[in-house]
Amino acid sequence: MARSVLTPRAEDFPRWYQDLIAKAQLADNGPVRGTMVIRPTGYAIWERMQADMDLRIKEAGVQNAYFPLFIPESYLRREANHVEGFSPELAVVTHAGGKELAEPLVVRPTSETVIGEFMAKWVDSYRDLPLLLNQWANVVRWELRPRIFLRTTEFLWQEGHTAHATEADARAHAREIHKDVYQGFIEEMLAVPVIPGRKTKGERFAGATNTMTVEAMMGDTKALQMGTSHELGQNFAKAFDITYTSQAGTVEHAWTTSWGTSTRMLGGLIMVHGDDNGLRLPPKLAPIQVQIMVVKAGEGVLEAAGTLRDELKAAGVRVKLDDRVDIPFGRRAVDAELQGIPIRIEVGPRDLAAGNVTVARRVSGTKSPIALADVVGAVTTALKADQQSLYDEALLFREEHTTDVRTLGDAIEAAQTGWVRVPWSAVGESGEAEANGKAVTVRCLTREDGTMPDSDDEPNLIAHLARSY
Repeated sequence: MARSVLTPRAEDFPRWYQDLIAKAQLADNGPVRGTMVIRPTGYAIWERMQADMDLRIKEAGVQNAYFPLFIPESYLRREANHVEGFSPELAVVTHAGGKELAEPLVVRPTSETVIGEFMAKWVDSYRDLPLLLNQWANVVRWELRPRIFLRTTEFLWQEGHTAHATEADARAHAREIHKDVYQGFIEEMLAVPVIPGRKTKGERFAGATNTMTVEAMMGDTKALQMGTSHELGQNFAKAFDITYTSQAGTVEHAWTTSWGTSTRMLGGLIMVHGDDNGLRLPPKLAPIQVQIMVVKAGEGVLEAAGTLRDELKAAGVRVKLDDRVDIPFGRRAVDAELQGIPIRIEVGPRDLAAGNVTVARRVSGTKSPIALADVVGAVTTALKADQQSLYDEALLFREEHTTDVRTLGDAIEAAQTGWVRVPWSAVGESGEAEANGKAVTVRCLTREDGTMPDSDDEPNLIAHLARSY
């Protein structure tokens, strides 16, 4: 069978990434620089991501809502660090309806400010707390170096925003989202191992008192931030007067959080699991887990393929029947490989005469005959095994490309070809600035045992350094 023609990953990783997105029909560049058009194949993957994450978010007690795309510019200016952090990325509307607007409107880069305005209206008493909200939306951040899925001017995401009566409650909620929703989803559904950690002060979200991140290693050893959770303290509550009457009868400011993940995860999925033949989708995530392919028309072939489809569907497998025999089989098989469909079942007259079909597994690259009576059991077993195999492969790759060092100089050098763990005391804020000047960033801080620290000042913290997207 002819193979797809992608630039080899080892030869030119960025070109391979762009080739895969185009040839797997995941997305195209939009007409405005930095925008993207997500094609049906790519959007089906995003819908699976969205559906699973939405369930996890709701299990955490959060309700979905929707807030406006346009935000009065004055809202952003109420929180000084927030507006300063986002000013270079803002898209601002000054004219509408043929007239100059009395106040410019910002196209939302994130929604802390507009949601804060309405939290102040909706919260009166401690009985109204916690207020746990999430929205699925698009946002705009004017991107100077766009790359599809990874950095685009407009992208899709979910953003959670919550208000709490105490700092402890807010902190516990942000961590619950970070561990149970983000880390759980990325590792269990995307089969991507991540390091959860605390961002340094220099990498913290604008206006936050603490930012937590989940970092993943890509196939070129660079890091990608897959999601973040922020403790906002009382900064936004004071800026927007989000207050409540306590049980003791005193008026108090609420404690707020925000947290978000985006279509950037799709880019991460590609760069972690993709190979020289295209995408490899984790079976739990794949919109189509099994594609039954009629190789050649013949007596009983279509009937057998249809029966197999129905049996797999009854077993809970997401299955598609491809009976387009007018299209060369080799082309259809290459397209299925490019798009990462976990399993192909090839049904043809010769196989059926022997009572078999051919099962091709995308993750392992194996291809073998399976008796018709054994197909459903073999397929469901293979799907579970391949999900775990992708995770194990990515984890081994990260471990093989992570180095422990003791000095900043060694860390910067080692980070050119992988990830580095180094004592934070050997880096510090001045060392972080030096590393940044050499295109290396502190991705996060953890304790020595890999757990999340409660502050930047804890002793014996470990800094994780890498080049990043």
